[in-house]
Amino acid sequence: MGLGLFIPQGWKHDLVGVDPAEQWPVMRSLVQRADAGDVWDSVWVYDHFHTVPEPTDQATHEAWTLVAAFAAVTSRIRLGQMCTCMSYRNPAYLAKVAATADVVSGGRVEMGIGAGWYEHEWRAYGYGFPTAGERLARLDEGVQIMAQLWREGVSTFTGKHYSTDGAICRPLPLQEGGIPLWIAGGGERKTLRTAAKYADYTNFDGTLEGFTHKSEVLAGHCRDVGRDFAAITRTADYTVVVGRDEAEVRERLAARRAVLEQHVSAEAVERELSPLDPAHAAGVGTPEQVVEKLTPLVRAGLGHANFYFAEAATDTSGIELFEREVAPALRAL
Repeated sequence: MGLGLFIPQGWKHDLVGVDPAEQWPVMRSLVQRADAGDVWDSVWVYDHFHTVPEPTDQATHEAWTLVAAFAAVTSRIRLGQMCTCMSYRNPAYLAKVAATADVVSGGRVEMGIGAGWYEHEWRAYGYGFPTAGERLARLDEGVQIMAQLWREGVSTFTGKHYSTDGAICRPLPLQEGGIPLWIAGGGERKTLRTAAKYADYTNFDGTLEGFTHKSEVLAGHCRDVGRDFAAITRTADYTVVVGRDEAEVRERLAARRAVLEQHVSAEAVERELSPLDPAHAAGVGTPEQVVEKLTPLVRAGLGHANFYFAEAATDTSGIELFEREVAPALRAL
């Protein structure tokens, strides 16, 4: 099972209290720590411009700038975004950016890609907010353009939303066949069908019930389009609140609440924290409890999981506990 680590970039109010001049050193230190060890296969950032659960004036560092920076200061670990919003950048331009980052990294970039959902962010940056159908159609066209550029070095494509006319992508990514595509989202009619056609990886619902159902839908689309279902690695993301005992778990949740309460509404705080109920959230609990909750997912076909630690910028003890007691157990499944 592959293990990925999210690096705090501010999007979830996870750089609060860190001076802006120190934010890059903090991120660099964490990614280099992951690179130097043998627990993490990949590191990840989010492709967003405004904070959640509400937009505030707190820092949110741009994803692809960070990917390029991480590429230059690491040597082993793979580098991804979960996930790039297709409509935030022209797909031919995005393919060029990703190819350059792949060369800088020595062939270690992963392309997380999705249709996008954060309406406030879309409108604030002047992108409008197209219907879900249009956003999904853009995703389908865009991944075709990117794959064409990475494999052939040139793209001519005519779609409803995007077109290219001899666009050149040189140098090619160093990875043979192009950069792996992680198509994120669980839309059953369109997103998972696009994934069945083009994805190397999917990323969707991480609950056992949701993961199992989405997997069945994906398998059906694979049959329809003639794709080997087993060729697609299924992944999910988890917020981790891990403690040596249940009291420490409660302390970490309380600390997270205290940070959020400084910046967002009470309603937003509850919206952010309610999914972290220790009784249900797979990533919340003691190491033994987290392993117990994730084991059925691994057995159901979860091939890779990305883990987010909200406190990582100022406190790595949760990551260290996870590395010692959770990661080895997951690897052994």
